[in-house]
Amino acid sequence: MATILITGGAGNVASSLAERFAKNEQNVVVVFDNLSTGKREKVPTEYENCFFIEGDANDFDQLNLVFEKYDFDYVFHYAAVVGVLRTLENPINVLHDIEGFKHILKLSVEHKIKRFVFSSSSEVYGEPVEIPQFEDSTPLNAQLPYAIVKSVGESFVKSYSQMHGLDYTIFRFFNTYGPKQSTDFVISKFITQAKNNEDITIYGEGNQTRTFCYIDDNTEFTEHIIENDLFINDTVNVGNDDEMTIKELATKIIEITNSDSKLVHLPALKEGDMMRRCPDISKMKSAFHRELTPLKEGILKTAKVL
Repeated sequence: MATILITGGAGNVASSLAERFAKNEQNVVVVFDNLSTGKREKVPTEYENCFFIEGDANDFDQLNLVFEKYDFDYVFHYAAVVGVLRTLENPINVLHDIEGFKHILKLSVEHKIKRFVFSSSSEVYGEPVEIPQFEDSTPLNAQLPYAIVKSVGESFVKSYSQMHGLDYTIFRFFNTYGPKQSTDFVISKFITQAKNNEDITIYGEGNQTRTFCYIDDNTEFTEHIIENDLFINDTVNVGNDDEMTIKELATKIIEITNSDSKLVHLPALKEGDMMRRCPDISKMKSAFHRELTPLKEGILKTAKVL
């Protein structure tokens, strides 16, 4: 049995993780979210052991009340302002998340939790210095506000571990998609456009490369490492290593959905659209003894819901 706090728990990855943990009736899952970008309906409160609390992870008093009410074993800090365009348009909002790091780490130390899990991002690598990108050797090259704040968050986590003995795991997520993903992210946006036979819009020539990880691979891996005490005080890339261009992705989605959509190229983004991104996932594969979900299968599962 474990009592688990998930901040940002009304978002795509976090709400799916909450559902996975809640399926174990012995767990108590507390979802904490201010609903600024998350959606209340994503929270799996159909499970009697999953509870939703509306609040801001950057507000110490609100967080403190939650820690006083529950005796948490694990804290998953997934709350963040997300999305390249959204964070470029509101960089000050992103910087507020730094206060949240201080608050939740302080409370996690005071309440002696077993492990603190932080959702970082592939964005911390910035424009790639090498491909694939390794957790322990690839230089971090973050330049955008969102990515810089994630790097700061990683430093806070490691500092609290060094100073206070707080055990942690840092996940660097690479493009996790699934049925709960908002339609302003690339796969869900393309699927929605394809299902409606609308033009699929691509920034620039579409030669940017990405990898895409289906949500079940992400959450099952997370549950596995918690249950088996793996990657304590470590950083792990969580994603897929099947690299493809955005144009290839759009073409695949048109084929898979039997769409009549056409590709339309928009002006390239001025910043934030890195040309390549592909993780080394040797650590993930070493602990995850099944094949990752093929892209076609993940797209079909996602398309049924969107």
